[in-house]
Amino acid sequence: MSSPCMQKLVRAMRQSGLIRYFEHLAEQFPDAHLKDLAVDRMLPDRRIEVDGHIVYNFGSDSFLGLDCDSRVIEAIRQGLDTWGTHNGASRAFCSVRSNVVAERKLADWLGTEETVIYPSVTLANLGAIPGLVGKQDILVIDEQAHNSIQEGAKIARANGTRVVSFGHCDPVALDNALRTSAPYRCAIVAIDGVYSMSGELPPLAELNRVALNHNAILYVDDAHATGVTGSQGRGTVLDSLGSYDNTLVVGSLSKGFSCAGAFIGCSAEMKMLLKMRSNTYIFGGPVVPAYLDAVCVVCDIMMSGEYQLLIARLQANLGRLRKGLERLGLVYQGGVSPIVSVLVGGEEETLRAGKWLYEQGYYVQSVAFPAVPYHAGVLRIQINANHTSASIDGLVNALSELARRIEMPRVQNTNKRAA
Repeated sequence: MSSPCMQKLVRAMRQSGLIRYFEHLAEQFPDAHLKDLAVDRMLPDRRIEVDGHIVYNFGSDSFLGLDCDSRVIEAIRQGLDTWGTHNGASRAFCSVRSNVVAERKLADWLGTEETVIYPSVTLANLGAIPGLVGKQDILVIDEQAHNSIQEGAKIARANGTRVVSFGHCDPVALDNALRTSAPYRCAIVAIDGVYSMSGELPPLAELNRVALNHNAILYVDDAHATGVTGSQGRGTVLDSLGSYDNTLVVGSLSKGFSCAGAFIGCSAEMKMLLKMRSNTYIFGGPVVPAYLDAVCVVCDIMMSGEYQLLIARLQANLGRLRKGLERLGLVYQGGVSPIVSVLVGGEEETLRAGKWLYEQGYYVQSVAFPAVPYHAGVLRIQINANHTSASIDGLVNALSELARRIEMPRVQNTNKRAA
């Protein structure tokens, strides 16, 4: 039995509007919620087993399928023999040699002078963003920036930094935000390289021109682009801007890399400063050493000719899905990166659509408010290089049947789609 104080705390937490909303969804749609799933087995051909039900998994961030690569798996096994399960120290005190090697390999692949590894993208953003700015500075964030950027901004604001937002992917709105916020010492503009719910890419070149005009630096969370967009999978920044001169780029090691952790690409001087200013680097635990050995293996794959084969398979699968959706006339976003979000609309319809697809043998993420705007729910499909053609065709056929069962938005001209 919980103490009276604990019961009071629980009641107080339940007063949160967000918690009341989530509990309402869980009560109203207990059979369609499909959250907090526990996978019992991983099977070939991107199938998973959940409570005895086998489905094709279209909800995985392992875009290149390297979680199934024997070389990556073997690197982790050998890393466990070399380092054990954990080295048990903050990186501020000591790192295993594999951490140093992985940061060097990541920098060589990415094209930056240095990289610094964090335990996750969320911890990178929570540590680096408040560490970059102070009371004389300004932090400007895209209104649809990832939650971890928003949370990092809250810490920065609490530390005295001015924080303002600008209209989503809008260079004119960014120009106005920076102009009306002057004067300031330094300005950081925080955006996503790929917006995770829609797969949308920002106009990086235009945003960078605005930033330079106002003496501001771009901070790009490129987690959903790492390994899967740009030349050799380097992400959105280098191909769009030609250099990292005015950019700090955050990458993920748990999506396209299929390992664990995150990194920030930067100069050697900035790396030293981030290590001293990022609380999550100083007070957080390190990436498990065996996974750092796997990161090194993936870097070698990324820089080899084999990468072109991997990305070609991924792009072929992505094209197959896009053509299927366009043939059906369904409205979708994304498709440049391996994230495709099919618009459904209402919260109930979105949840029930995801549940119906699950029953047909296809798991996709049904995403509703507040992750997306109210009544703009989507089916978020994540394509992997090792999905089979048959599974993609099966998903398209299931979506065709779903669109006959519920009303789903359609484009007037199937040669056009949502931007």
